[in-house]
Amino acid sequence: MTRRLMEGSEAIAEAAILAGCRFFAGYPMTPFTELLEHFAAKLPEVDGVAINAESELEAIGMAWGALATGARAATGSTGQGLALMQESLSEITRSELPLVYFNMARGQYDYYQATRGGGHGDYRHIVLAPIDVHEAIAHTQLAFDLADRWRNPVQIYGDYLLAHTSEAVSIEAIEFPPLPDKGWAVDGTLGGTGRARNINPIGMTKGRKGIEPEGFWRRLQEKHAGIAAKEARFEAEHCEDAELIVVAFGTMARFVRYVVNEMRAEGVRVGWFRPITLWPFPSEALLEHARGSQRVAVLEQNAGQMIDDVRLSILGEVPVSPIGGISSDEAGFGIGPIFDTDEIRTRIQLGIAGREVQP
Repeated sequence: MTRRLMEGSEAIAEAAILAGCRFFAGYPMTPFTELLEHFAAKLPEVDGVAINAESELEAIGMAWGALATGARAATGSTGQGLALMQESLSEITRSELPLVYFNMARGQYDYYQATRGGGHGDYRHIVLAPIDVHEAIAHTQLAFDLADRWRNPVQIYGDYLLAHTSEAVSIEAIEFPPLPDKGWAVDGTLGGTGRARNINPIGMTKGRKGIEPEGFWRRLQEKHAGIAAKEARFEAEHCEDAELIVVAFGTMARFVRYVVNEMRAEGVRVGWFRPITLWPFPSEALLEHARGSQRVAVLEQNAGQMIDDVRLSILGEVPVSPIGGISSDEAGFGIGPIFDTDEIRTRIQLGIAGREVQP
């Protein structure tokens, strides 16, 4: 097993290519730009295609076309760029195309966007939030498997730290169970036979006039219910006897884990819980871990977004307080003082005392 010192963006691109991604389109926007650059450098080596599109709108449209042929394809941006893609993201979901897309976010301010979406209609996306580059390599491969398995988009929620941090990693292929056949793909093989395939977001069926919207929507609702029941992932430590459980996600959780382990060594009864999937949110697991504690504190880098899902999970069984807040650098890339371990320790101590931190 060979380990290399790699920037997160490069490692993610290599993991995607190892998973079979052969098409990528995007528009440069820091901290996503480097991911696009690595795809552009590496995809031609495997006869793949990377396109620097005119805008995020064109990028997701190109990915949509590649997906419809059955290819493994991906796109991405920051939260600002993904805002432009929302119409296509909702249409792609209803067309049941297995898109993987990357949000190299400027901090943790895109939680609502990632878990609720800004498009139209009833739809949900699986959202994976890796804690470090090692996990991002595994999550990227998992994302392509889940997208194909469920025929549903999957987002990798990263940030500047994930994209730009260099770690010594090895990139090894992960074995997954066999996938369903892509008998839905519009690959041109049935042209002229009268059996050509039709991919659309409104439930039209080839050979039938009109649509049956209720049946179409209910089928998608059942699929999303199945995803919610089977794909929730989490990590938890020191929760068995914890007086306070700190909930954090993504790279923020890496810093929280470090501080919690330090405080544990000092005899402080604190634990931590990390949702690995932001959707489906691991509500049942969080409730089970929280029941033995005195309170739960949410440390997120925003004015309070994930805390809504935490409160919905716990439903008042123990108090929930915010100890996160708005914190960024002057460039707006999200590297704020909230990541300082002394600052995190202070916020956790406030949580133990039952005090809230204003955003």
